Amino acid sequence: MNKLEVLFEDNHIIVVKKPCNVLSQGDYTKDLDLLNMVKMYVKEKYNKPGNVYIGLVHRLDRPVSGVMVFARTSKAASRLSEDIKNNKFKKEYLAVVKGVGLVVKDKFIDYLEKDNNRNTVVSKSENGKLSILEYEVLKVNYNKGETLVKINLITGRHHQIRVQFASRGYPLCGDMRYGNNSKGQIALCCRSISFLHPITKEEVSFKIDMPNGKYWDDFVEF
Repeated sequence: MNKLEVLFEDNHIIVVKKPCNVLSQGDYTKDLDLLNMVKMYVKEKYNKPGNVYIGLVHRLDRPVSGVMVFARTSKAASRLSEDIKNNKFKKEYLAVVKGVGLVVKDKFIDYLEKDNNRNTVVSKSENGKLSILEYEVLKVNYNKGETLVKINLITGRHHQIRVQFASRGYPLCGDMRYGNNSKGQIALCCRSISFLHPITKEEVSFKIDMPNGKYWDDFVEF
């Protein structure tokens, strides 16, 4: 089993770092997923008998690493889910995109629609869900034609960041599904999350270091 990296835990929530290529929750592959890893961690640490309740309130795509929060009670799960639905979570991502022509700061607004048959998302004006993000260019690697960006995700649609950048000609490095032919781990990480604690109502924030490896190593730490 992969070692679980816990950033914070109390009686109501548990915040962990999701490794890349680990599912947020189980699917048809039957591969070990983060939800069950958290359940096993809590069960073993606190010697809990029977089933352990852990509420999944948001997800990250399998190839994406980053910060995730889980609920330890149904009350916490309900309140966190409501805040996410109302876009009250602040999520900051880092990504490396192919291309060097982005303006320093901008906002992307699209209407995205999911194709369930292909498990992809397309940009459409009809029937799509409003999808908004803001980004800022942190550094440009002109030698390799790549750009490091910081992203403030306003809405949380399926594959949103990947589709919105790819549709403008800046696919994420390593993202072969949305137009980048370069092989390698997709260069996308949920670096930090800020939200109101579901019980204390105090704002809490959790942040991890920028990933290392292909694409990331071409940029200094931010």
